[in-house]
Amino acid sequence: MSLMRQLINTTLLAISLTVAACAQEVPVVQKKTPQPETVQPAVKPAQKLPADQNKFAVIITGISGEESYTKKFAEWTNKLRDALTNQLGFAEEKVFVLTEKPEGEERRSTAEGVRQLFVELKNTLKAENQLFVFFIGHGSFVDKVAKFNLVGPDLAVSDYALMLNALPSKNIVVVNTASASGEFVKPLAGEGRIVITATRSGMEQNATRFPEFFIGALGNPEADSDKNGRVSVYEAFEYASKMTDNGFKQKGILATEHALLDDNGDGKGHEKPEEGDGTLSKVTYFDSLPQQQAGGDPALAKLYSEKMRLEGEIGRLKGRKAQMTEDDFDNELEKLVVELATLNQTIKTSKK
Repeated sequence: MSLMRQLINTTLLAISLTVAACAQEVPVVQKKTPQPETVQPAVKPAQKLPADQNKFAVIITGISGEESYTKKFAEWTNKLRDALTNQLGFAEEKVFVLTEKPEGEERRSTAEGVRQLFVELKNTLKAENQLFVFFIGHGSFVDKVAKFNLVGPDLAVSDYALMLNALPSKNIVVVNTASASGEFVKPLAGEGRIVITATRSGMEQNATRFPEFFIGALGNPEADSDKNGRVSVYEAFEYASKMTDNGFKQKGILATEHALLDDNGDGKGHEKPEEGDGTLSKVTYFDSLPQQQAGGDPALAKLYSEKMRLEGEIGRLKGRKAQMTEDDFDNELEKLVVELATLNQTIKTSKK
């Protein structure tokens, strides 16, 4: 092993320990034993996190078709919105909800409504902003065309790809929890983008159980597998996948859904971390830890946000390692590691 590689590895280890130590400052609620097929109650912190103006979320809840799904989709939508705004630091005015039967500030989940919202986002988002897009409902896959069922005419995955690609921000997390959602992976994949689907293909068309457990993972210590006091996008995916699979096994029936994750932009989703997937999503979180760490100091919060950005860059670089020469990988990694180490020192000095 070269001296440079040893130095990089040592520095990365030190950074990992520092990140873990900082994360421990966030209160962790005592672990509870999960019950199969039961959504774990969201764990509420001692006080509401300050709103993070860098984060946006879109929740698109489609047409239900039956009364039982109307109730279920509404419950999931409300729980997701509550988790984002009351636990995870999303500003209420930056969480946009489109539903079958809108109330208050909600919008109707029509094709026109979705298109209009993405036009607004195109004119509002900045390159450094982070966007989460959630789909709750039914999907379809007919004549090799994947769609998400809306009120009235549906939009195809190609329509969503065009709308997402037009946004100035590339830091996007898409979670499609609908049936037949697996066909959304390849068209929506992109650099710096995380795509999660409840199914592995368009042929898995039964109503999904995945959204119940994915939403239940947010803020849930049972989903925090590395015990750093936070739930990453990957941890929520892993937890929901496990709980969904366990439900089928306990009933002794064949699983009708298999969730996929793609976070290296190659359009090939996987059920487990392999072929470069799983790296970026492990360092992408739903919460606003920078806001907590900064203690209300805007300048310090900006430094912590930059730190998280660099950690994400390192994650993305690791995801591309297989497509790079060893020298190119080492050179880019060294640059990021040095930049991160310098930033950590600046944060340490600013806190004195």
